[in-house]
Amino acid sequence: MRLSLPANGASRGSALGRARVRLPHVLEVTEQRIEDVDAELDRLHDAIRVVRGEMRALRQRLQGVLAQEVGEFLELHALLLDDPELLQGLDALIRKERYSADYALRLQRDRIAAIFTGMDDAYLRTRIDDIDQVISRIHAALHRRETDVSGVAGEIVVADNIAPTDMLQLQSQGVMAVVTAGGSTLSHSAILARSLHLPLVVGVAQALSKINDGDVLVVDGGIGLVVRDPDADDLRAHRARTREYARERKQLNRLRREPSRTRDGVDIKLWANAESREDVAESHALGAAGIGLYRTEFLFLNSRVLPDEDTQFRAYRDLVLGMTGRTVTIRTLDVGADKADRTGLALGNEPNPALGVRGVRLSMRNPGLFEAQLRAIVRASGYGPVRLLVPMVCCREEMVAVRSLLRKVVADLRREGHEVADAIPVGAMIEVPAAAIAVPGFVGLTDFLSIGTNDLVQYLLAIDRNNEALADLYTPLHPAVLRLLQSVITLANKRGIPVAVCGEMASEPDFVPLLLALGLVEFSMHPGTLLEVRRAIRACDLTTLRARAPALLRAGDRAAIQAWLDDNRPAAG
Repeated sequence: MRLSLPANGASRGSALGRARVRLPHVLEVTEQRIEDVDAELDRLHDAIRVVRGEMRALRQRLQGVLAQEVGEFLELHALLLDDPELLQGLDALIRKERYSADYALRLQRDRIAAIFTGMDDAYLRTRIDDIDQVISRIHAALHRRETDVSGVAGEIVVADNIAPTDMLQLQSQGVMAVVTAGGSTLSHSAILARSLHLPLVVGVAQALSKINDGDVLVVDGGIGLVVRDPDADDLRAHRARTREYARERKQLNRLRREPSRTRDGVDIKLWANAESREDVAESHALGAAGIGLYRTEFLFLNSRVLPDEDTQFRAYRDLVLGMTGRTVTIRTLDVGADKADRTGLALGNEPNPALGVRGVRLSMRNPGLFEAQLRAIVRASGYGPVRLLVPMVCCREEMVAVRSLLRKVVADLRREGHEVADAIPVGAMIEVPAAAIAVPGFVGLTDFLSIGTNDLVQYLLAIDRNNEALADLYTPLHPAVLRLLQSVITLANKRGIPVAVCGEMASEPDFVPLLLALGLVEFSMHPGTLLEVRRAIRACDLTTLRARAPALLRAGDRAAIQAWLDDNRPAAG
């Protein structure tokens, strides 16, 4: 019988296929004792090796596909697989108690969960999800349950939730779409699904109770639609939407060489965010003005040893050469305990990593490492235009210190005979509310600004963007967010300093009229969304939007801001 389920669209696209239901994984294994301890230990260690191999393969695929936030999940899971407390506890349960590997996994999971559940810090309590995912992978490998995810090509996966790592794996196996009972349109998995162009619908509360294996589903991640047992009208509508999406992709491809220009003739600069050679190549092909944010931390996160100056230099040089004369913005190291650093550089026991030693704070505490990175960046400037971007700035003193060290590095390299640029523009990331408020005091020390809305919204609203319980509250459509954005953008424009938004907000075509109205003329985004943003810009009239900005800033709540967006949505063209 036909059934339409309430849903939230998270990643555009329409799909028709049979459901593959994944029930929440619970280790409900009974107490089991074994005779051959060595054989059971070998079985467990083999399973862990299998999972480590899966993690390595997935990490290789992450390069050029994921935003920085998504990569941290695999790194954290890889760390957990090497955690002595987890592994030694499992071995002890098998050796001393003669428990089966399955039952040892359950006991160890429950013991660790009890520790996490008792923590005062809400962020750390949520890490039990990562423990569950790692334990589940080991349990699956113990029983060689590869068939659970094989044969899913052409199917639609229905689950309570999907981790970013699993999203990547499912897409590579030919899954048509994903439907989740939980989740948020702003989650890491949703961001990844959009990058992969995989249709995703979230918040389908009745998904697991109303959908069974083999049910035929129509799913649309653009309009938030899930229909079980579709009728003839549903099938006709699906075909029409599929044709429309195909036409849309064709039209977008025609925009590759078109200018990012509003209807009233104002050119808007579109930068691309990048973390790999693939991203650089795609950004170049799509006509990006340059790289607005290159994440250097992947050189650190993907290695067990700190990359030296020459290793970094080669990566930055190739990045600059790949953009053939277009400006490249290299962000200095932004890694902390929340990024699962495997080199031991980041502090591993911070009570609140999001508020801890990360970004420029970490660099200043490691002057030798920071100087090596600056030397590599400055050496790369001899091969093309480079800008330096400093993350997590919160005060004037930090910018003074960075500029002082940069001057020393430039002088040293010139004395050593290296060819370097005559000038390297230095910018600050505005992602801490204190920096946004205090920016008039240090804007004179910057040549450009880049607003990181992901962290800025999180810190300003005191909402962990990874906490699903608060997903409805985490939104850039908050009066305080808009007013802070407007104040930074207005100040930069008055001082003649370029300012861009480089967070997820810049990648959302629906937010283009809002950001243009606030005075923004530079956007930096994942290359996968660049053409959609360009199309939205070309449909906007900047003069009209600027005239309507006062009404936007008078909006008192999210509903009023959304109403303004609805009233100023550009006509499809």
